[in-house]
Amino acid sequence: MLNTIKFFSLYIITSFSIGLVLLLASCTSNNNDDDKSQEQVSVGQDLSIYLTDKGVMMQGFYWDVEPRFDWWNNLSTKTSNWAQIGVDKLWLPPVSKGQSGGYSMGYDPSDYFDLGEYNQHGTVETRFGSRQELLSLIEVAHSNNIKVIADIVMGHNSGGGLQFNSYRNKDTYTLFNPGNGNASGKFNRSFEDFHPNSIHLKDEEASFFEEQDLCHQQENVQNWFWKNDDSVAKYYKNTIGFDGWRFDYVKSFSPLFVKAWVDEVGGWAVGEFYDGDVTLVRQWILNSGISAFDFPNLFQMRNAFQQRNLRILNNGDALWKTNPEKAVTFVANHDTDREPVISANDKLIAYAFILTHPGYPCIFYSDYENDNYKSKLNDLILINRTIANGDLEVLFADNDEYIAQRKGTADNPGLIIYINRNSSELTRTVSTGWMNKDLHDYTNSIKTGINTNESGDAKLKAPSNGYSIWSLK
Repeated sequence: MLNTIKFFSLYIITSFSIGLVLLLASCTSNNNDDDKSQEQVSVGQDLSIYLTDKGVMMQGFYWDVEPRFDWWNNLSTKTSNWAQIGVDKLWLPPVSKGQSGGYSMGYDPSDYFDLGEYNQHGTVETRFGSRQELLSLIEVAHSNNIKVIADIVMGHNSGGGLQFNSYRNKDTYTLFNPGNGNASGKFNRSFEDFHPNSIHLKDEEASFFEEQDLCHQQENVQNWFWKNDDSVAKYYKNTIGFDGWRFDYVKSFSPLFVKAWVDEVGGWAVGEFYDGDVTLVRQWILNSGISAFDFPNLFQMRNAFQQRNLRILNNGDALWKTNPEKAVTFVANHDTDREPVISANDKLIAYAFILTHPGYPCIFYSDYENDNYKSKLNDLILINRTIANGDLEVLFADNDEYIAQRKGTADNPGLIIYINRNSSELTRTVSTGWMNKDLHDYTNSIKTGINTNESGDAKLKAPSNGYSIWSLK
């Protein structure tokens, strides 16, 4: 009996010792794995070796910018940095004096030739500064190889004087002369230059500020907008130094007048055709001959994120899908961000989408200057200018996941973007076309690299509620 007790005691002690050794060995193994994982932190290649001549546009304002009267100076301090990250166009707000004077964002144009030099509507400078400060900003931008885009509001006017309007049989604010909202004395207007008049009842399209809706069929309007040697278009381009045009609310007048403007003076141009119907947008760019903001893509992204259905990104239609060279893609602007179309939580995912897909991206000032976004936007802009190349193929899409590949070129590897709207990190095996290669996530969201097999398959990863962008290591 004593021997039996000794045997069981020895068995228990021995079993405990073996278990302790195995436990310690297990802990050591985990530590080694951790160390190994640390050793395998992926480091990508320098993407600058793939640098192309692609750039992005910066929208250089938001609604009700501050500080008032110093905005041109503020932008001047930022152009050098913007040029370094790849900004090649700077879109400015309307630069002329508006009815709201020092509070005007320029979308209530009164005197197209008062760029902050005439005392009218309660101020000399515009909300953004003086004419000289504008000229200095344009000079600084040009020295950094950034083209400057003027915002042109040619559909409606504000701030004129009262006059009897025989076509409306009442007084209307349609008198623009040196004593009534047009201190420059150029482009004087009367009720004959607005709708209705002796030759035209209304625009073919929607009216905006109906009583001050300009008639572009009137010779006086055409001459002063683009035909005369000292027209608005030629003054802005030849004297002030603008390189191109953003046309405001182009649904309010015929695209033929935009075409006439650009045919007369040239310059890169984009129109704000504010509509989610991509068929209408495509028809507008065909008739105007210029680019358009891709509002259909903006609304498509909103629907995909709000409805938690990323299939919409694949199945929905957008301008960039058929006309990438005419599509200016964006996530927010001065209008859409006042009641955000894309929520703050979705903005970086939306920027990752447009900066990896075809089209010409526009970055919104308030987003870029947000410290929570800036470094990630810098990474995405670099990716856009380097490996966002080649044909696009969607590899997978469901409610939570969207995976698409830019196929690259002979000298450029392209990329794969993996968007994940799930609250957990996800993995998905896809065929990459890269055989036996090491891959790196160039957003650095996934710290460890992955490998493709001899068939080109890879088990990609994406962080929770985020995105990863994979390419050759």
